[in-house]
Amino acid sequence: MQERLVVVSIEKQMVDENKEDWKGRRADKLKYGGMRAAVLILAMISFENLGTFSLAVNSVPYFSGIMHYSIPDSANMLTNYMGTGYILAIPVAILADTWTGRYTSVLISGLFEFLGLALLTAQAHYSSLKPPSCNLYVITSHCKTPSGGQEALLYIGLYLLAFGSAGVKASLPSHGADQFDETDPEEAREMSTFFNTLLLAVCIGGAVSLTFIVWIQIHRGWAWGFGIGTIAILLGVIIFAAGLPLYRFRVRQGTNDIIQIIQVYVAAIRNRNLLLPEDPAELYEIKQDKEDAEEIEFLPHRDILRFLDRAAIQVKDDVESEKPPSPWKLCRVTQVENAKIILSMIPIFCCTIIMTLCLAQLQTFSIQQGYTMDTTFTKNFQIPPASLPIIPICFLIIIVPIYDRIFVPVMRKITGVPTGVTHLQRIGVGLVLSCISMAVASIVEVKRKRVARDHNMLDAVPILMPLPISTFWLSFQYFIFGIADMFTYVGLLQFFYSEAPKGLKSTSTCFLWSSMALGYFASTILVKSVNGATKHITRSGGWLAGNNINRNHLNLFYLFLSIVSLINFFIYLLVSTRYKYRSQGPSVPAANSNK
Repeated sequence: MQERLVVVSIEKQMVDENKEDWKGRRADKLKYGGMRAAVLILAMISFENLGTFSLAVNSVPYFSGIMHYSIPDSANMLTNYMGTGYILAIPVAILADTWTGRYTSVLISGLFEFLGLALLTAQAHYSSLKPPSCNLYVITSHCKTPSGGQEALLYIGLYLLAFGSAGVKASLPSHGADQFDETDPEEAREMSTFFNTLLLAVCIGGAVSLTFIVWIQIHRGWAWGFGIGTIAILLGVIIFAAGLPLYRFRVRQGTNDIIQIIQVYVAAIRNRNLLLPEDPAELYEIKQDKEDAEEIEFLPHRDILRFLDRAAIQVKDDVESEKPPSPWKLCRVTQVENAKIILSMIPIFCCTIIMTLCLAQLQTFSIQQGYTMDTTFTKNFQIPPASLPIIPICFLIIIVPIYDRIFVPVMRKITGVPTGVTHLQRIGVGLVLSCISMAVASIVEVKRKRVARDHNMLDAVPILMPLPISTFWLSFQYFIFGIADMFTYVGLLQFFYSEAPKGLKSTSTCFLWSSMALGYFASTILVKSVNGATKHITRSGGWLAGNNINRNHLNLFYLFLSIVSLINFFIYLLVSTRYKYRSQGPSVPAANSNK
């Protein structure tokens, strides 16, 4: 009998109870998942970034130089595209968890990306699908903007690409994590390795895109650049799809925790006239059986945000009824506590939006600055301005292992915190660095404009008449912001994952994407607002108006963003010092169990 129990225990250890294979059977750890399957997912991530990353930094020259939109409009087109790609990750993640599954979601999203980039490739190749060639920077030229059909094709391709990118962001990292059993110590360590390698794969794909693809776009044409990106995405999808017999799949839920959180707010509003009981033990909770304790999450009541507790108030009819209560009228205490956790994280979430707003300027206006400067790297090689973000990416490839292997262990001994510093402290460091980056950008822009003025080159044509100042001056702001990226965005991802309710951990990355989406959309609004507010007080018709950045006031805009970032940091300090991690804070004994 004892030998049989030992055999059963060993069999359980070799099976991932929470996952299934591609035939719907419980996943055998020796046959499915692990790093062998994760490598294919990492390859997909790398190829996807290779195909699309250059669009994030080099689209403005295409929109302005080929499609003949103004520089401010081109910058807004890019930030709107980026914002849409991030915000759509939320509904796609919900669909993947409740209906399609992550594997199917990634495949469909990858095909949307392929189709969108293929349309952009066709438009860049055929002259009938784009406006006639024209030099937008010549004052006397009258460049035509795209016709209705040409503009429609551009937007269809662009937003098919955004939708596909959203699906990949929402589902691919989570599907990669599904290849490991977090309850197995050995596989838990492999999962940590996977996430570290995930960042490396993103950086490698981005590095190739920022160098090779950008060089192709500039020297061989946009059709070639978009075309190679299209092929890269197709290869990534094929490699990912080929792993079907190797993957583990998480069993799809019938409901989603986001829906359950919405139910808490609906129930709290419906019960707004009921009196809160003085004893939290009177609030509703299901019976906690030992058999269900491992599968069903139970959280103790905390005496914060008590207005949400109304969702768990039981009335006499609910207690006496044999039917299960409607989840839109009565919620569990655990369900309410999960809603409290999400609501408590929102102020932290809001404070990180400004950082993405600053990032958007490095992807738009800073690239335009680079096109006016001397891009000579050696006598025989010139670095494209759009490739400047390669500096922080290369730095991240080096610094992330150093941070993980040296900085964290040293700080762990000093602070006693397992991660060296808390997630909130890490986010704060990044916010300070983003403020410094914008201040440096303002100083560099003052120097660049002074060179243009001293050499009588305020009306010089970008690229054709470069200013006698190296484009590597821009590397300072990119370098500082690259370090800020490592601290804030990675810290934010870890914060959301560690604090999110159990059922939301797989989609917790969407909180990061939505923060970035709002930052990009805020950039669009801010650029238009600043131009409108300064229209009548500047000769150029606005700080950022027109196509000649030598005559506008980009330095003042950067300084304004630096000041806003500093104010945002002080607000973050106030919010973060009051935040209590889910393991902290006042709590009362577990709520009374009720059927």
